[in-house]
Amino acid sequence: MSTEHETADPRQETTLATLLRLLPLAILVTTLLASCAAPREGEDAAAGASRNSELWAIFERDWEFRLDEDPLFATSVGDFRNLDELGSARYSDLERRAEFDRETLERLRAIDRESLSEEDRINAELFERQLTDRVAGFELGDWQMPVNADSGFHMGFARLGRQVPLQSTAHYESYIARLREWPRYVGEQIDNMRVGVEGGMTPPKVTMQGYEATVEPLITDQPETSPFWEPFESFPAAVPAADRERLRDEGRAAIREAIVPGYRTFLEFLTSEYIPGARETLAAHDLPNGEEYYRQQIRSFTTLDLSPDEIHQIGLDEVARIRAEMQSIIEEVGFEGTYAEFLELLRTDDRFYADTPRALLERASYIAKKMDGKLPSLFGTLPRMPYTVEAVPDHIAPKYTAGRYVNPSRGSTQPGIYWVNTYALDSRPLYTLTALTLHEAVPGHHLQGSLAEEQGDQPDFRRFDYISAFGEGWGLYSEFLGIEAGMYETPYDHFGRLTYEIWRACRLVVDTGVHAKGWTRQQVLDYMAEHTALPLHEITTETDRYISWPGQALAYKLGEIEIRRLRREAEEELGTAFDVRGFHDAVLRNGSVPLPVLAESVERYIAETKAKT
Repeated sequence: MSTEHETADPRQETTLATLLRLLPLAILVTTLLASCAAPREGEDAAAGASRNSELWAIFERDWEFRLDEDPLFATSVGDFRNLDELGSARYSDLERRAEFDRETLERLRAIDRESLSEEDRINAELFERQLTDRVAGFELGDWQMPVNADSGFHMGFARLGRQVPLQSTAHYESYIARLREWPRYVGEQIDNMRVGVEGGMTPPKVTMQGYEATVEPLITDQPETSPFWEPFESFPAAVPAADRERLRDEGRAAIREAIVPGYRTFLEFLTSEYIPGARETLAAHDLPNGEEYYRQQIRSFTTLDLSPDEIHQIGLDEVARIRAEMQSIIEEVGFEGTYAEFLELLRTDDRFYADTPRALLERASYIAKKMDGKLPSLFGTLPRMPYTVEAVPDHIAPKYTAGRYVNPSRGSTQPGIYWVNTYALDSRPLYTLTALTLHEAVPGHHLQGSLAEEQGDQPDFRRFDYISAFGEGWGLYSEFLGIEAGMYETPYDHFGRLTYEIWRACRLVVDTGVHAKGWTRQQVLDYMAEHTALPLHEITTETDRYISWPGQALAYKLGEIEIRRLRREAEEELGTAFDVRGFHDAVLRNGSVPLPVLAESVERYIAETKAKT
């Protein structure tokens, strides 16, 4: 998602709170996933009666604690408590939260799992995964590194005006209060990052070059040019006219007196201390407890217990297979040069690039709308939430990926947003745009994420979880679905899909290469340039992303491999009874789940379908 999730999970882009959430530690789950939720209005009474009250008390206590401790997370899930607060990033508070998680984990493990219903047993195991994850993230020091080459706490915060409710004078006053909190919060993050510099827990220095470009646009002498000013450009009818000028004055002052100084302080810290003091090494193995850290990241992002060597070989095998398919397209279009020469043609021929940002956005919008019309033939259940297409904000575009999905905060008036990067148009090829759109919008992250949040029969701690192997695997599978939907109109579009697929296969090779096998940055750049048709600018930003975010890039291909395997199994087992709509609904109906749980769910779908025929 990159989201592409994401991230941090595409969902890591939605709020500052989400960006700061610790990365998940996945525990393999070997039993069948069945939906289970806290009692809700209109829900079947028998389902509620099967729940263990002690277990659900633990769920509710933890959820309330998270909402109280993390006001921005609360806002993002539609709970409007503490709307005027940002929460704390102080180490003492992080440590206290980790102790709460350890205590909760003890309570959870004290419950006799054999006494639980199947639904509660599964929810308990998924909840344990989250808790274990949060504890491991704290103990391994993720709190010391709230930025990487691709994202950071300061980037998500710049979208605050689109993530909070703004329907009344009180809402605006709370928004202004949060702006005023920014310098304090920046100072707490700087304290944590200084600990990281002292202990070597930083992104590699080489990946942070030019990172100041993500901060500089937010430092302005004209508050009206700041992204934080957007809510003051117009007001909803519920805000009295008599309040509007006062709110504008207070908002202007908050930007000038808090937002700009906070970002200026952060920029000074980045350029004078953090980037100069960042580690010279590349590998996750070179971090404190590096080998354990990388293994944890692999389990976290893939939900599989695979070694770096196993993943590396899977990647090599996939690269070879996809490369052969790409060669057949080169022959189809009658190109007589080498593979490398064909890639050079794609990277340099003007016909493959938009002339203006608007033209790129219009093409992306056309593709998205065309796919909208295909959805009823592929899915039985569709989400209610709409989405739109927008450019990646200017202040993050230079270091950002080609596109990403940004889901709205619950309770806001915002739609989902498919971001398209219009920076450096000569690095945004049209031949990959269809695959990108299917991944980020529909049937990818927007459809999958919206369905997950709209399911009222799941507990909150699951509805708002994001498991990368599932979400990113689904995104890559969605690109494959474009073949079935007739979305790839030319051989070059097909080649673009394959270059995106081989790109994800290359990630298995280069991520493990850097973090476990001692690869250099140049080796990664060369490998990506040799095997994919990605523009060199994008290869560079992606390489720095993999180096500074160990393990995340592994989720895409491993997740897609499993989803496609499960589909083949369903097709073979069901024969003429196979219905692609039913299969997709079975994959998506439980929200974001570990891959072993997904396999169990599909097996149940196969058995149920057989029983009906």
